[in-house]
Amino acid sequence: MLRLIPAPLHRQLYRLADRLRRVWWRLRKPRRRSVNVIAFDDQGRVLLVRHSYGPPVWALPGGGIGRGEDPQLAARREFREELGCDIAGLAALEAEAQDVSGAKDLLYLFVAAIAGTPVPDMREIVRVGYFEPDLLPGDIDRRIAGRVRRAVARRALGAES
Repeated sequence: MLRLIPAPLHRQLYRLADRLRRVWWRLRKPRRRSVNVIAFDDQGRVLLVRHSYGPPVWALPGGGIGRGEDPQLAARREFREELGCDIAGLAALEAEAQDVSGAKDLLYLFVAAIAGTPVPDMREIVRVGYFEPDLLPGDIDRRIAGRVRRAVARRALGAES
């Protein structure tokens, strides 16, 4: 149904909805759960995305977890919805509590390999980029570098087993 809305209008609606959501979170301070996927290509580069809304920075793909939804299934669903491809070898990295515009968020971080060719949906995600883990761009969400370092360490431990 949402695909019937032209992509440029859809992006504008995402920006408006994001602003309203953040105001609502500041007022209500809800508890929520979300996922991020630190996905690597076969060359060991990490995939980062640019959203059509929010701060103009590179970020990790992911999103909210539905009521009663398993975090691992949410990670797979979000990746597929946003980028049109699957992930393989999905493994939990950590869960961390964070404050997002007043909302108390429990973020589940996962590590995976990209299975396919990610293509931005041009609605929520407008750009994808591959980056060497030790050469991340300067305009990233401030928390990503540490998360990527921990994911690289996790992958190295998995390769040694």
